[in-house]
Amino acid sequence: MSGAFTLEAAGMSKRFGALAALDNVSMRVEAGAVHALLGENGAGKSTLVKCIMGFYRADQGSLLLDGAEAEVRNPRDASLLGLGMVYQHFTLVPSMTVLENLVMARADTPAVIDWRHERRRLSAFIATMPFGAPLDTPVHGLAAGEKQKAEILKQLYLGARFLILDEPTSVLTPQEADEMLGMVRDMARAMRLSALLITHKFREVLAYADAVTVLRKGRLAGSGKVADLTVDQMAAMMIGEDRPAAAVERSAAAPGPVRLAVENLTADDADGAEAVRGVSLAVRGGEIVGIAGVSGNGQSELVETLAGQRDATGGRILVEGELYGATRAETQRHHLALLPEEPLRNGCVGRMSVAENMAIRNFDRPPISAGFWLSTGAMREAARGLIQRYRVKTPGPDAPIASLSGGNVQRAVLARELGGDAHILIAANPVFGLDFAAVADIHSQIVAARNRGAAVLLVSEDLDELLDLSDRLLVISEGRIVLETPAAAADRTAIGRAMAGH
Repeated sequence: MSGAFTLEAAGMSKRFGALAALDNVSMRVEAGAVHALLGENGAGKSTLVKCIMGFYRADQGSLLLDGAEAEVRNPRDASLLGLGMVYQHFTLVPSMTVLENLVMARADTPAVIDWRHERRRLSAFIATMPFGAPLDTPVHGLAAGEKQKAEILKQLYLGARFLILDEPTSVLTPQEADEMLGMVRDMARAMRLSALLITHKFREVLAYADAVTVLRKGRLAGSGKVADLTVDQMAAMMIGEDRPAAAVERSAAAPGPVRLAVENLTADDADGAEAVRGVSLAVRGGEIVGIAGVSGNGQSELVETLAGQRDATGGRILVEGELYGATRAETQRHHLALLPEEPLRNGCVGRMSVAENMAIRNFDRPPISAGFWLSTGAMREAARGLIQRYRVKTPGPDAPIASLSGGNVQRAVLARELGGDAHILIAANPVFGLDFAAVADIHSQIVAARNRGAAVLLVSEDLDELLDLSDRLLVISEGRIVLETPAAAADRTAIGRAMAGH
C-alpha cells in the first residue's frame, strides 16, 4: 500500500466495565483528506484512536483501509499497515540525534549499524519529502517546530501513509503551528497521506481540515464537511444541551491604579539555572494582562515566585504599593488569589473534601473558626454557596475533591479564590485540558473578576485564549519580556516571532 488511503471505523464500541467509552461510532476519513476529530474530555476521542492504532481491541466494529477489513492487534500491526501517530508531547530521545532517533525507531534495525549506509538511506528518503531535518543535530538542540517535523518524518520513514495528529500544535508558536499544519495539508492534497487531526482549536479546523467528526459522551454527535458547518454548529454538537453560561461582556471602564508590580525579578529553575531574567511588569485594577510564550521559557517559575512557591534571587514584587513576600497574612490582606496550573496537584489536597479545600483560605476566620474550634457546619454551608454560585458539579461538599472531573476541580479552586472578593488574580493555564463548556465558564468568571476591578495576570500557552481575554499582552522568551502590545492591536506574526526568540 502506498500513498494516501481511506480509513473507515465502522460501528466501533469499547466498554471498560460498566462504562461505555465508545458506543457504535463510525467515522470515514477519505484518502488525501485532513479530517478533524472534535469532542470534549471523555467524549471518546482517545478511545477511538487507541482502537484504530491497536492499543485497545474494540469490543465491536471493524476497521477498513481502502474498503478492505484490517485486523490491528497491536501498534506494530498498525505500523505495518501504514498507520502512524504524532503525539501532543515529543517522543524522540532528546540526547540522540535525529538520525539516531529515526534509525532506532525501525523494526528492522540491525544489531550492528552501518551509520554511513543509514545516513545515505535516510538522506535519499528526505530528498523525496517536502521538508527535512538536520540529521546530525541532537533533538534537544532543535526548536519546537523542528522537533515536530522530525516526529512527522519519523512516522513517514516508518511507512505511515495515514497520520493521526493528537493536539500537535500545543507546544508550537503560531507560525510553527501554521507551517506544520499547512505542510500536512499540502501532503494530503498531493495524495501522499491522509490525516486525522485531534484538536480543540476551531481556528485550526476551519483553516486546515476538509471534514469533521464530533463525538459526545462516547457516541457520534455529528459529522460533515467543514465548509458546510459553522463554529456554533460544531460547538453545539460537542456540548449538546449542556450549554455553557453566556459570555460576560467586558466593561469599558478605564483601568484603575497599579495593584501588582514586578520590578527586575530574577529566579532560578529546579536545577539552579536562571529561568526568570529581569522581568518587570505592572497590572492595573480592571485589566487583564496576558503573558504568552512557548512552554519552558520561564512562565512556570514566574508564577511560582509570585505565589511564594519559589524564592526570588533578585528584584522585588509590589502589591498595592507594598513589598510583597507572598506570606499567608499578606495574601489575605491584599486579597490576592491564585489559580495555579494543575490545581489538583498545586492548589488542593486530593483526599480532603470539597468543603475543606474551599476553606483553605479562611479556615481560621469566623464563621468557620470559633477560637480553637472549627465549625464544620459553617464550612459546609459556605461550600454549598460557592458550589451553587460557581456551578461546581459534585455529589456534595463532603466528596473528596480528587473525585471531581478536571473542569470541576478548576471551578472549585476558582470559587475558593474569587469567593473572597479578590483584588488580584494570578491564573496559570487556567483551562488547559478542559472541555468546551468548562473553558467558556471559567473564562467568563475571569472576565467578571476583571470587570469588578480585579487586576488579572493571565499566563497561558494558548495564544487564542490570551487574545480573547487580555487587554494587554506581553511575550516572554528565555525568561525575559520581549514584547508588549495592546491585545486589540496585536499582530500574530510579531507575537510568534517574539515567542520564537526573534
